[in-house]
Amino acid sequence: QVQLGESGGGLVQTGGSLRLSCAASGRAFSSYPMGWFRQAPGKEREFVAAISRNGALTPYADSAKGRFIISRDNAKNTLYLQMNSVKPEDTAVYYCAAGGFTSSQSSDYAYWGQGTQVTVSS
Repeated sequence: QVQLGESGGGLVQTGGSLRLSCAASGRAFSSYPMGWFRQAPGKEREFVAAISRNGALTPYADSAKGRFIISRDNAKNTLYLQMNSVKPEDTAVYYCAAGGFTSSQSSDYAYWGQGTQVTVSS
């Protein structure tokens, strides 16, 4: 069992930056590929970015590519999402997840955090 907790969300202006963190319990963090997903009200949950166990593979959604950076610090059991040049359409609850594959599919992730709200003002 792994427990995940997101933090770092908040209100940011269009064009600004924000860093989300996801703290994982235990020492099993490094054994899991990790992902970030987001969900806006009335919308489907969508993939943002993922990262392999050692950080070598970092696939991004087209919406995140060139603006967001996913990273992990296995020594700190922490996953990050650096969000740059944010847009109003980035407004959503952001969730981190741990899974069995470095995947864009939510079904490949067994463990989820509670989410953190990101709101981008115009």
